[in-house]
Amino acid sequence: MKSFIVVFCLCILASTVAGAGTRLKDITTVGGVRTNQLVGYGLVIGLNGTGDSLRSSPFTGQSLKSMLDSMGINIRGQDVRTRNIAAVIVTAELPPFLGLGSRIDVTVSSMGDATSLVGGSLVMSPLSGADKKVYAVAQGAVASSGVVAEGRAERLTSGVPTSGRIPNGAMVERESPRVVGSKNQLVLELRNPDFSTAVRVSEAINAFTRRRFRGSLARERDARSVSVRVPRGITATRYIAMLGELEVVPDSPARIVVDERTGTIVIGKDVQISTVAVVHGSVVVRVTEDELVSQPAPFSDGETVVTPQTEVAAKQDGGDLSIVKGNNLKTLVNGLNRIGLKPSGIIAILQAIKSSGALQADLVVQ
Repeated sequence: MKSFIVVFCLCILASTVAGAGTRLKDITTVGGVRTNQLVGYGLVIGLNGTGDSLRSSPFTGQSLKSMLDSMGINIRGQDVRTRNIAAVIVTAELPPFLGLGSRIDVTVSSMGDATSLVGGSLVMSPLSGADKKVYAVAQGAVASSGVVAEGRAERLTSGVPTSGRIPNGAMVERESPRVVGSKNQLVLELRNPDFSTAVRVSEAINAFTRRRFRGSLARERDARSVSVRVPRGITATRYIAMLGELEVVPDSPARIVVDERTGTIVIGKDVQISTVAVVHGSVVVRVTEDELVSQPAPFSDGETVVTPQTEVAAKQDGGDLSIVKGNNLKTLVNGLNRIGLKPSGIIAILQAIKSSGALQADLVVQ
């Protein structure tokens, strides 16, 4: 029997009633301030016979010859056989405002038929952004949690030994572009776009700037962004820090999220149901298989055979008509609980109510 979990979003309701809000820095980001993804190609060496086979992974052999050529060692035309090297893709994320010489974590993933990267070291590999410019260089020992053990008759693999991480394995060689609005204009972008929240953010900023700078400096642009002017005599960094501490109560759309795989139901505080009558009954079908032995009469030419016997029984439970109406979350939950159904039945009822047009909310089924 699958277990179900029902989660009701009461935390936002409690915060709204108590008047507590959320810091502006937790629901918005500054336009232009973002992370940048980096990618590169490299070689992991020092593997204990678990690397790529050069015949099955020709790019590994080509990379090895090119690397040795750059070091003044010419092995072109020679048949190289080694299983201590593996070709990998190196990925990383470059946070904003990191300067030259800062370090970031990198992830390495095998490209060929290597069986494990445990014990290997990444050779210096440049990491490029979407503009094809090199922003960091990665090198270091690979830390992998995967384990591979094998014998003549059995092989055991735990985790993913063909990928790993290098903590602080890349050094920043080029700073990412910094675009934080114009000289005297900032744009705050909502993490969850909503028209009401954008208006509340604008009003909270204007209330602050009227007290501090004697003027309204914010204006909502759309459901996602709010334009803010930077006053004279203050830096943009200090101004952003001051605005980030302002508290705003974010709004959220009326929505019910249903995950049928795990049986999770999340109901928002603004969900309402018009008055409807609901009847829900479950049909249980039981199939019983039995085997009977057919024995022939003594001294006859018959054979003893086994004949199957199937018994099917059907039973229907429930069927009571109930009225469900919810003007708020508490009333809605009490109305659904009065029906006395399991969460699996509540999921079916919510889908039926949505189809009837009585559910005044979005129903998202995952």
